[in-house]
Amino acid sequence: MQDQIQALSKMPLIGEAAPDFKALTTTGPLQFSEYAKDSWVVMFSHPADFTPVCTTEMSAFAVEQDWFQERGAKLIGLSIDSIHSHLAWVNNVREKTGVYMTFPIIADIDMSVSKLYGMLHPGESKTAAVRAVFIVDPKGDIRLIMYYPMNVGRNMDEIKRALIALQTSDENKCAMPVDWRPGDKAIVPPPKTLEQMDERIANTEYEKVDFYLAKKAI
Repeated sequence: MQDQIQALSKMPLIGEAAPDFKALTTTGPLQFSEYAKDSWVVMFSHPADFTPVCTTEMSAFAVEQDWFQERGAKLIGLSIDSIHSHLAWVNNVREKTGVYMTFPIIADIDMSVSKLYGMLHPGESKTAAVRAVFIVDPKGDIRLIMYYPMNVGRNMDEIKRALIALQTSDENKCAMPVDWRPGDKAIVPPPKTLEQMDERIANTEYEKVDFYLAKKAI
């Protein structure tokens, strides 16, 4: 039985096209490919409505929604709860905290999207999605995947940092070192030929540890 669940929960991989799906959400029926067209998308799952850790996480996404929108990224949540549960929970959070989750939240009651994206981890739960985050680029490719256990909330600052790093890397054709933040230098791609290596060694504009590890201001 566990093998069957694991087969159904195959995790899509970084660099692959994000699986398309249709779903009922708190903002109405949604086709993911249409929602995500020409936009960055941050999709995230939570185990259940009306639970404390999930409430803090989903509220944090709602508070930061304008920040994501300013950076060309749409938000979409998911849990294995009914649309009625979602609506009641969203309204409850708004009444109790003043935070309103206006981004779509998928009612994945049949677990179809959770299985499609590998959000079901039987060691944690066979009936609830773990805390997953997928960042999808405007071409529809998965660029980043994060998983958290049910008892540990996500780090919103890291999700935001990762999105900026991906966008900056794409724009400047470079890579990002550990703990990179906007304003820090980026890593120049390593040389692939002897000629490129010699050019790198002679270059005086880069901050170099060696020819294979060089940084530049962006």
